[in-house]
Amino acid sequence: MIHKISEYWNDFISLLYPDTCKACGNALLKTEHYLCTKCRLDIPTSDYWLHKDNPVNQIFWGRTPIEFASAFLLFSKGSRYRKLIHHLKYKGDKDAGIVLGELYGKTLANQSLYKSIDYIIPVPLHPKKLKKRGYNQSDCIAKGLSKGIGAPYRTDILIRTVNTQTQTKKTKEERWNNVSGVFAVNNPEQLEGKHVLIVDDVITTGATIEHCALTMINASRCIVSVACLARA
Repeated sequence: MIHKISEYWNDFISLLYPDTCKACGNALLKTEHYLCTKCRLDIPTSDYWLHKDNPVNQIFWGRTPIEFASAFLLFSKGSRYRKLIHHLKYKGDKDAGIVLGELYGKTLANQSLYKSIDYIIPVPLHPKKLKKRGYNQSDCIAKGLSKGIGAPYRTDILIRTVNTQTQTKKTKEERWNNVSGVFAVNNPEQLEGKHVLIVDDVITTGATIEHCALTMINASRCIVSVACLARA
């Protein structure tokens, strides 16, 4: 009886203050969460994971032995989905990363390459920056990817040892130098022979991910692939 009353009360509150889709702003149905069904179906996916010569994969050609790299979204000016990533990065909207990450993960789970993923590892923040910010957006994406792919995500293996400046507005060379030697691996034997998926929100020059990958590869004989929500 108490459960029924609580359910009726929640339904009443939903009528007065309905949850809205974070992309289009329309009211969500009771069975919907965060994004409405239409916005989920309308996501402008890149399909990069279907093509070895996709633009994200090409970033690392001749530079780093990345097994495969892709991004989930294609952006256009004023895109409602671009707004979601902005809210994830700057507004504390963790659900944006988790929801988009899970949708991305379910897509990748259908691809043979990603069936061999052992660990999902987000690009780490330095503890000082993490404490100031309160969360790591890449952790949120990794958590969603983990649910979608079915592989565990680990935040205890790859660590950032130097509190670097933001990469925003830096040149390609400045980005590379800014993150050189700032990552380390805990217990590298846990990565021996594993296929790991490095996760970040937006990839620009690939400098940060490249240093993450090289750090793990040099510390162990792991295989590294990359998954980002979008390419800048």
